[in-house]
Amino acid sequence: MLARAAGRILQTLAVLLIVSIASFSLLKLAPGDPVVLMLGTEFSQDSYDDLQAQLGLDQPVVIQYVRWLGDFATGNWGNSYVAKTDIFDFVVKEALPVTLTLTACAIILAIVIGVPLGVMSAVRKDTFWDAGIAALALTGTAFPSFFLGIVLIWFFAVKVGFFPVMGFVPPWEDFWQGMLHLVLPSFTLATFFIGMIVRVTRAAMVEVLDQPYITAAIARGEPRRRVIWVHAFRNILMPLVTVIGLQLGAILQGAVLTETVFSLPGLGQMLTGAVLGREYVLVQAGVMLTATLFILVNLAVDLSYPFLDPRLRAR
Repeated sequence: MLARAAGRILQTLAVLLIVSIASFSLLKLAPGDPVVLMLGTEFSQDSYDDLQAQLGLDQPVVIQYVRWLGDFATGNWGNSYVAKTDIFDFVVKEALPVTLTLTACAIILAIVIGVPLGVMSAVRKDTFWDAGIAALALTGTAFPSFFLGIVLIWFFAVKVGFFPVMGFVPPWEDFWQGMLHLVLPSFTLATFFIGMIVRVTRAAMVEVLDQPYITAAIARGEPRRRVIWVHAFRNILMPLVTVIGLQLGAILQGAVLTETVFSLPGLGQMLTGAVLGREYVLVQAGVMLTATLFILVNLAVDLSYPFLDPRLRAR
């Protein structure tokens, strides 16, 4: 098991290296000269040369990459020439907590709603309930999140007034107001994910319920609820955790639209503003950070398999 974990960690480091090369190439392939963007419309050749040397852009590409990678690893991400702030503080201390809070709420909401619906659909296979839940899951995966967000704002915030229209209040500063601001964007972001979890849970549970050990547990007279939630549910955890880990990338992509619709100051809105403002250094940092988060979550999912299925510990 330790050898497998070590191999998976080395594989993750190799993927991170490839992602870092792709992220660094963004600045080189992007249109425009970052030195000109920072200096503005009027500048002298001397000031251009000085700033280029200060940024290290007069060095060979390989040296620039090694220097950039070292700066990223140590948190020295430079300054935003639009916001005039330190990029590390802006991304990690301001934008990242908003996106992580929104993503965590969306995942929790999706699991709390999606897993029971998936189990109910499997237990009542080929019934009215099964067909209804399948229709809801398909609708959730097919409905555009940005349109759903606008509809929710129009009804629950503007017409009914149950929730704030937009904005973000940190729950760690004011928990009640923070939750009120997160309900609509979390549900918008979780809708697609709920449909995925329902379908995966149902498919895995239907297969497990047909296994002989489930039939034996029922024959022993064990309560139906225990058979479903202890014997059967334990054996669908691995595919369920796998889907949750793989779908994190889709959730982070969905966060870009959701944060824009609800005016949440997270990574999505930051990346949108950075792209529109052609601030490619900030885009680099955001892309590298989100890719790193996605890769590390998938590493954690892989390393959790032996704990979810004891048979893998002996391999």
